[in-house]
Amino acid sequence: MHSMESLLRPNTIAVIGASNTPGRAGYIVMSNLLSAGFKGVILPVSNKHKSVQGVLAYSSIDDLPFEPDLAIMCTKNSINVELVPKLAVKNTKCMVILATSFNDNDSALVETLKKETQRHNIRVLGPNSLGIILPWLGINASFSPIPAQRGSIAFISQSAGICTTILDWANAQSIGFSAFISLGNGSDIGFDELLDTLSIDSKTQAIILYIDSITDARRFISAARAASRNRRILVLKGGKTPEGLELAKAHNQGHVSLDIIYDSAIKRSGMLRVNSTHELFAAVETLTHPTPLRGERLLIVTNSGGPSIIATDKLMLLGGKLANITDSSIVERLNKHVPGWNGANPIDIHGDASVQRLKNVLEVLIDSHELDALLIIHSPSAACDSELAAQAVIGLIQQNKNKLRRLNIFTNWTGELTAKPARDLFTQAKIPTYRTPESAVTAFMHLVEYRRNQKQLMQTPTSIEMRSDVSLQQARQWFANKLKDNQRVSLDSYHLGDIFAFYNLDMLDTWLASDASEATHIAETIGYPVAVKLHSDDIPHKSDVQGIMLSLRTAEEVFSATNAILDRVKLTFPSARIDGVLVQAMADSAGAEEIRVKIHSDSVFGPVLLMGQGGSEWDPATDSVCALPPLNSALARYFIIRAIKAGVVKLQKRPIPFDIDAFANFLATLSQMVVDNPELEELDIHPVMVKGRQITIVDADLVIKQTNLKSAQRLAIAPYPSQLEQIATTKDGREILIRPIRPEDEPKHADFIHQVSKEDLYKRFFTDVGEFNHEALAAFTQIDYDREMAFVAQENTGDIIGVARAMITPDNSDAEFAVLIRSDQKGMGLGKQLMMKVIDYCRKRKTSQISGMTMPSNQGMLNLARGLGFKTAIDFEDGTADMVLKLSALNYTADS
Repeated sequence: MHSMESLLRPNTIAVIGASNTPGRAGYIVMSNLLSAGFKGVILPVSNKHKSVQGVLAYSSIDDLPFEPDLAIMCTKNSINVELVPKLAVKNTKCMVILATSFNDNDSALVETLKKETQRHNIRVLGPNSLGIILPWLGINASFSPIPAQRGSIAFISQSAGICTTILDWANAQSIGFSAFISLGNGSDIGFDELLDTLSIDSKTQAIILYIDSITDARRFISAARAASRNRRILVLKGGKTPEGLELAKAHNQGHVSLDIIYDSAIKRSGMLRVNSTHELFAAVETLTHPTPLRGERLLIVTNSGGPSIIATDKLMLLGGKLANITDSSIVERLNKHVPGWNGANPIDIHGDASVQRLKNVLEVLIDSHELDALLIIHSPSAACDSELAAQAVIGLIQQNKNKLRRLNIFTNWTGELTAKPARDLFTQAKIPTYRTPESAVTAFMHLVEYRRNQKQLMQTPTSIEMRSDVSLQQARQWFANKLKDNQRVSLDSYHLGDIFAFYNLDMLDTWLASDASEATHIAETIGYPVAVKLHSDDIPHKSDVQGIMLSLRTAEEVFSATNAILDRVKLTFPSARIDGVLVQAMADSAGAEEIRVKIHSDSVFGPVLLMGQGGSEWDPATDSVCALPPLNSALARYFIIRAIKAGVVKLQKRPIPFDIDAFANFLATLSQMVVDNPELEELDIHPVMVKGRQITIVDADLVIKQTNLKSAQRLAIAPYPSQLEQIATTKDGREILIRPIRPEDEPKHADFIHQVSKEDLYKRFFTDVGEFNHEALAAFTQIDYDREMAFVAQENTGDIIGVARAMITPDNSDAEFAVLIRSDQKGMGLGKQLMMKVIDYCRKRKTSQISGMTMPSNQGMLNLARGLGFKTAIDFEDGTADMVLKLSALNYTADS
């Protein structure tokens, strides 16, 4: 990430508008830089002072004796526009533009500034930034009144006020930071590039984001998904309410998206969301102790019943799980130390418990394998001094470090006057400690939720047949025909039977009747009972005129109901255009769940899926959960479970249970429909009936419109690029499929690796490798097509016989390649075909170069690389051979 070097590792910093006047931004920045201990060069620029705070000042940028890596702009944006060319002459790579006044926050001026800095290739943090603090480098280039200590957490915020609040709290808790960055308006440098950089920073173990809004969902999610595989990432998101959303939009000139969409994006990216600054503080406390959570079973030990009840209530409300101790040896040992223990969790050791009793109980529990986390609650007690108890727990933990690698420990010493010194002891010992039972449980559940979100990144889906290639062509033709003479078309159930059939989705047959007599005839034909529904584009909500009549069982009822609907419309909406009524057979609703599913096109995230119970008063913002396509069956299943846990889908006990897997396939199919058809703008299914594995669409409305975008361009997460599939031929005449890797390939990829010799694996990985676990295989197969590509060579049997992959830097400057061929398939030309596929892919992406490394002994790889135009450099002392291919000169493709 070369473009971030000048911002995050500057050697020379210029302060433009440096001042000797206390309170001015130029004064505060200079004071902060000097007091932070920066070892590089500080260059104050001021046309009013010969020196600023004892440092020689320069009257203009032209007079600077050195080229500043970073310029801190303590000047107004109107002046900054004029200064950009001067900084460009001095070869400045990055500017931090600080906040000055609300009047300076002019969108037209900001846009002009953005164009000017882009023209001169200068990167910008801001405008309206608080600045940047890099404690490990002794850099405080901000006008924050509060410094930051050294630590392992990076903080990135769109709000300057949140920055100072967090700093004030962190200093009181002795929590430090590896980087503290205020984005301001984020007109140039945003979350994505900073996540890419900080996720590979050795000083950074966790990252916290404060988000008002984002503008490029694709880049944000891609960076977040990559970063969250390496670092823990917490998100505090403002704008949960409609009013808050509007304020967030005004604050950062962003776009308004439903909060549930942001929530889905955060979960899908493997990050953890907290809902308040209070929760954030508790989560930060947890993050400073980065032991990964092994499981979700919590055991509570307490010397007071009340706090443990509060903790248990909070745990249950948050969807947590209590551990159950059944091991007879553990139970027997606990009974010796806990008078009257009945086997329950929480374990109440009573108010008269001594320090020794507490130690004895904890020693037993440390040996148990039936819990994943332990919460110790201690209330002030005459029998057990708070500090002595804390010291005993700390000593026990330090003596049992090996055993405790599989166990997370949380402490809650309740109270204030007598408890705070004990909590300070835990903080110094780096053991998580909290003021209240609720905050301790919340912190534990943060880790649980984080673990669940991470599992989304590592799930292996099952394959389902959503549609054939023929059906895909039929679907695309269907959309083209509907939009033949229109830019935008709204369609209801009467028109949608064919498009659902192309995707193997069942919909109730629907007929259109112009009057009561025709409706009666149709009802007689299809059989009773039937439903009659108003059909009018001018009246979107049929319930406004009681436009739906259900369970009609005779011709008389149908005739009467149809006339009643038509008469009500003429009376209530006399100018409305009425096409007639729709007649449907009644869905088999006995024992069925009614679910509402909606595909909504968001201005930031593109198409999203919303799901809830539905109803006439359905509000998607509060009555649904959201998922981002593309969905596979595993992600769709998680989507359903989340809807159930959130209470927006309330399943009833039915004779035939709700089949989650069948409905997950239904949702994955809808997701595929979105991926296939960029014209799909909105689809509202209200409802779909789910009875066991039987899934029937009852009513639906579809909006389609002309678009120049391809499907993949609309989605916040890149879908499987089927257009890159290609048939190739081996030297012995076999046809093989070369295609991008898929998450479903994990089992076949494991089989492939098992059939590669140890020698070939050593050449590929530069070390002896054993069995790859699920997480490693998931990382190989569940890739982000936006920034990584892996092509597999697949036989007709489905077996994978070769893989080539390219890891592309976020700035597209380099793609590191690797290729591996099954040992019994070497010499068939697979390596060359896969490498040409990678080269062609990177060339079309306009990647600057492809690079790789192998061993000098791997002559097969080196000869292949040279034959494809790579420059090679062998270092026998290091035992490495570098291969580099500049792509600008290439003029062939993979099929040539």
